[in-house]
Amino acid sequence: MNALQRPADAPDARQAALADAIDAALPQTQCTRCGEPDCRRYAEAVAAGRADINQCPPGGAEGIVRLAALTGRAALPLNPANGSEGPRRLAVIDETWCIGCTLCIKACPVDCIVGAAKQMHTVVESQCTGCELCIPVCPVDCISLEDATQTTGWAAWSPAEADAARARYTATTRRRERGRREHDERLAAKAAHKLAHLDTETKPGNADETARKRAVIEAAMARARARR
Repeated sequence: MNALQRPADAPDARQAALADAIDAALPQTQCTRCGEPDCRRYAEAVAAGRADINQCPPGGAEGIVRLAALTGRAALPLNPANGSEGPRRLAVIDETWCIGCTLCIKACPVDCIVGAAKQMHTVVESQCTGCELCIPVCPVDCISLEDATQTTGWAAWSPAEADAARARYTATTRRRERGRREHDERLAAKAAHKLAHLDTETKPGNADETARKRAVIEAAMARARARR
């Protein structure tokens, strides 16, 4: 098969393969400092040419060299707009101030914060990626960061730690998406039940109110369907 006969999806396949390779070369902190929602989306943006290779502070200079080798681009200094290279850091919760709001639990991309509503939370240190996403959501400012290593960038991580962080992020994302989907389905079922019985519950002379309620319920059901 010559170049003119190459399948139309071949460039997409090459781009996807490059994104896979880039993703495997990232530290998987899921910190969003690159400007993308997670490491995978950054990998896809780099592969598509939408992002530079110097936007990952946790990967540091070595990470940029890795991405340069994969993409064929010239290595660049880390973009200061995305942050600076430093040691791996761990989140630590001052349990004497924790009010059990669960906001940090919801913000953690790798589900490494343990706790429940109105109970103290604590961080599983061996699983924390130091993403810092729990810091801004804490209403009582009881979370701090401590250096976990003396090394910086990729030297502060091992491939096994990156793989484990990716697996936890994937599992956490899927569980949360499933929870949101099931929640939307429950609300949709309640709305459908309410809609089905709306006419029988309407009192004589309240046709306009019934129409208003029907419009509200149908709009809510449409929003739920759009989120699936």
